[in-house]
Formats: sequence, C-alpha cells, structure tokens
Amino acid sequence: MAERIEQRIEGRLPELEQLERVGLFTRKEIKAVIKKASALEYKIQRRALHKEDFINYIQYEINLLELIKKRRSRIGYSFKKDEIEYSIVQRIHGLFKRATEKWKDDVQLWLSHVAFCKKWNKKIQLSKVFSAMLAIHPNKPALWIMAAKWEMEERLSSESARHLFLRALRFHPESPKLYQEYFRMELMHAEKQRKEKKEFEQAKMDLGEFNYSEEVRNGEMARIIYRNAVQKIKGAEFYLSLLSIAKLFDFTQDLQKEILENLQAEHADDPLTWDYMARRELEMGSLPSPECSSKQMKASEVAQKEERCCAVFEEAVTALPTEAMWKCYVTFCLERLNRKTNSEELRRKRLERTLSVFSRAHESTLLPETLYKQWLHLLLEVGLSEKATEVAAAATKRFSQSVEMWHTRLQVLIKLNSSDVAQCFEEAVRQVKSKGCLPLWTLWVEWSEGANSKEDTQALYQRSLFAIAPADSITMKEKYLDWAYRDGGYKRAKKVFTSLHESRPFSLEFFRKMIEIEKEQESCKMLNLREYYERALREFGSTDSDLWLDYIKEELSHPQGKPVNCGNIHWRAMKMLEGELVEKFVSKYTLLQTGHL
Repeated sequence: MAERIEQRIEGRLPELEQLERVGLFTRKEIKAVIKKASALEYKIQRRALHKEDFINYIQYEINLLELIKKRRSRIGYSFKKDEIEYSIVQRIHGLFKRATEKWKDDVQLWLSHVAFCKKWNKKIQLSKVFSAMLAIHPNKPALWIMAAKWEMEERLSSESARHLFLRALRFHPESPKLYQEYFRMELMHAEKQRKEKKEFEQAKMDLGEFNYSEEVRNGEMARIIYRNAVQKIKGAEFYLSLLSIAKLFDFTQDLQKEILENLQAEHADDPLTWDYMARRELEMGSLPSPECSSKQMKASEVAQKEERCCAVFEEAVTALPTEAMWKCYVTFCLERLNRKTNSEELRRKRLERTLSVFSRAHESTLLPETLYKQWLHLLLEVGLSEKATEVAAAATKRFSQSVEMWHTRLQVLIKLNSSDVAQCFEEAVRQVKSKGCLPLWTLWVEWSEGANSKEDTQALYQRSLFAIAPADSITMKEKYLDWAYRDGGYKRAKKVFTSLHESRPFSLEFFRKMIEIEKEQESCKMLNLREYYERALREFGSTDSDLWLDYIKEELSHPQGKPVNCGNIHWRAMKMLEGELVEKFVSKYTLLQTGHL
C-alpha cells in the first residue's frame, strides 16, 4: 500500500513543480499539499473504505482548483493549464469513478460528479458519467430527463436526446413526466429548425445539405408522442399538462386544437376539463379598439369575460353536480374577487357572485369542508355577522366530527363576542373524539383566560388533562404551568407542578419551564432546582445529554450549589447515556472543566 501511495504522490510532482515555478504556490505551500494529499491517499487505500474519505479527498482537490483559479486571477497568469488543472481534474474524475463503483446506489454521489463535469465543461466525460449512472439507476425517470436535457441544450444533439427519451420510456412506459419532457423537447427542436430555416432564407443562402423536414417543423413528432402518451396515461390533468406545453409555441395551433377536442371528448365528466374551458374564456377577449381605451371600458370588458366564464361554470355544475366541480367554481370566484381593481362596480359584482356561489354550493350540500373557512372569513369581512353564525352552525352540523370545522366556528363566535361560546365548546367536545381534539381545548382555555374567572379557568385546565389523549396532555400541562405562573405567581406555579409531577407523560419543556420559574425568584433555592432536575432526569436522562450538563453547571454556579456533587452527576450520566450521546457529553464536559463552555 505504501508503494502505491508513494507512486501516486510522485505522479503529482510535475503539476506541483509547475505551480511553484510559475509563482502560484510557495515551496512551503507545496510541502503542505504533499502532506495533506499523502494523508488523504492513505485513507482511500485502506482495506476498509469509507465514503466520507473519498468525499473529503474530492472536496480538497476541488478547493485546490478554486485556489489556483483565484491565484491566476490575482497575478494575471493564464498559461500551463494543461500541466496543472488538467492533471487535477483527471484525478478528481478518477476519485469519483472509484467512489461510484464502490457505492453505486448513492445517487447524490453520481449527481456531484455530474455537477463537477458541468462546471469544468467536460462534455465527453459527462456523457460517460450519464451512461454509467443510467445503467445503474434506470428506475429513476428524473435522471433520464436530466441526461436528455443536457444532450439537447448543451450538446445541441436532438438525436441523442430523442434516443435517451425512447430508452427511458422502455423502462417507464407510464411516466407522465417523461412524456411531458419528451413532448417539450420535440417542440423545442421544431422551433429551432423553424428559426434556422428562416435565418437561412433571410440571408438568401442555399440550404444545400440542410434538410428541414416540413413535418418536423410543424411539430408532427410531438403529435406522435402526444397520441402515444394519451393511450398509456389517462386523465384530464395529463391532457392539460401537454396542452400548456404546446401553448408555449406559436406554431402549434392545430396540435392545441386536437388536444382540446380529445380532452372534451374523453373527459367531459372531469371537473378539470370544465374548469379549463371556463377559464379559457378569459383569454378570448375582444380585439382592442380605440373606444375601449378608458379604464371604465376595460373594467366592462373584464366583467363580460368573467360572465362568460361563469356561464360555462353554471353549465358545468348542472351537468356535473359534484363537490369537485363546485370547488372549481368557488375557487375561480375567489381568485377573481382577490384581484385588484379600481372599479367599484366590478368589485361589487365579484363579491355578489362569490357569495351567491358559496350559498348555492352550501344549499346543494356540495361545498367542500376546506372552503367553509374562506366563506366565513369573507362574511365577517363584509359585515354579515348573523349569516356567518348561521353558516358556521350549519357547517358543524354537516361535518360534526371535524375538529377543524368546530375550531373555525368557535373562532367566529369568539370574534363576534357571542354569548354562546361556552355552550358551543361543550357541544364541540361532546361531538369530537378525544383523539385529535387538542386544538379545541387549547382554544377553550385561551378564551377562558380572558373571559372567565381564575377558578373556572383552573377547573377547565384540570378537566382538559383527563378529556384528551395522553400524548396531547403534554401540551396542556405546559400551558397550565405557564398560565399558573402568569396569573398566580410562583406559589400557584409550584402547586400546579406538584400536582402534575407524577402524571405522565411529560415533556422536557415542562421541567425546564419550572426550573426557569425557580431561577427567576429572588430566593432561588438549590434544593428545589435539584428536585426539578432529578425529576427531569428520571424521564429524559437517557436521551438528553445537555440536561446533565445543565445540572452540573447549576451546581457549579449557584450560591447554594455543591461542586462536589458534580462527580456523582457525571458518573450517573455516563451510566445512563448510550452511544453518541456519551461522546457528546464527554466532549462538552471537558470543555466545561476547562472553562470553554
């Protein structure tokens, strides 16, 4: 092994001599490079190899390249690159190759090699890397797309890109993303050919051997891909994704028409189809004219477009009365309502339309749960408080098991200062299962803190601990302790802590909060702090090394502390902690002893 390492270091000498000769590095720096390189070589020549050693070596070499680049820029020297940089780059390629052969499954390692090749413009090497990577990882469509894009955009080889896409589709015949990017690539190729032909014709040059197929220029290859794709992949969403790509190119009107006709024929019962057809009306405005130059006329034109959109949506919800279809309609209305406009008339129409659509969807019991919150917010915003209360009640009746829905209704009642808040909370916790109802109890106690007496709030906190799931009670205990200190001071906080300190489960934050409360007192007692730390360590001593260190710091810094206890705490920590936590504890404890922590 030593001979191999020595041989590899000797292989570096020509480039290092050049670095010194041209004044980029000093002799001292050259010796430091040799020393570091020798250490790195030893690590990658061992019998038991570690990925991190290769990564560190590669990163060192890349940093060396960057340093050489900066030095060249500083002294204005640009010669001898073949003798210096080329040698280092080749060595990095070799390191990457060994690493990827050893750890074939590490995609990030392959991608790091790809990024390095791109940065240093090593096209031939990158082509080899892509080939090797795809042979190992043919099951990842994103890698095929990356390789094909590079062939198309960097090497300007549409044939190679097409070949890669076709190979990829053999492995992934039902990948929407592959078809989308292949479709896009063929349209880009057609556009490129159209531009080239136009430039030749404008320059009145003989096209000669250049063969610009009319079918390719008109996007026929993309049409073939589209037809094959929709046989394999169903759904309106896929059709629309291809249509959106085709719309980026101005020569695809016929192709767009075909996709749209097929979409309407194959997916007339899909809300996405209706949604697209309705929104399309916004793009089909009248031609601009001098009479339509005023702001009022423009607002009138926008209103007409939106009315045409709504006419399509009205037809849609009649033909397809589903939650998904109404959601599309409501979402469209909200989007238009949120658009800025200086026209009060247009704003009024949008608001009326949105409220009407919300009401009709609700009356049809087809308004999705997620949209009720937005409706209620809108009703409150425009001052329709009574209607908001009515809608909130109806929503919780329909979605009686939904925590989110009850939470929203309660927020509405609290905002309106309703007298029914307490009654509604009682109803909510009766209807909803204990698991997952933490948001309701949190909101209830927060409301009670400002609206009820201290006794009622305390009773509510105590009731909540038994009403919710054990895992959720952790949060309530923290809130209870915090409230007790804010509202009743140290004595009440300690009383609450004492009542709960045997009521598992706990969070570490619960104990830390009590420790902070104790430390804020003028007569902070170390005896109490020890009790809190001991209780916390009983629960979290095996999983939190910092807790032990904080305990030790407290004994060292507190006036009533006993530094002699630190040895015992250290011994117990070493006994309870395991693995990496022991190392972390020992490291920080050493720093603490030397005064660096």
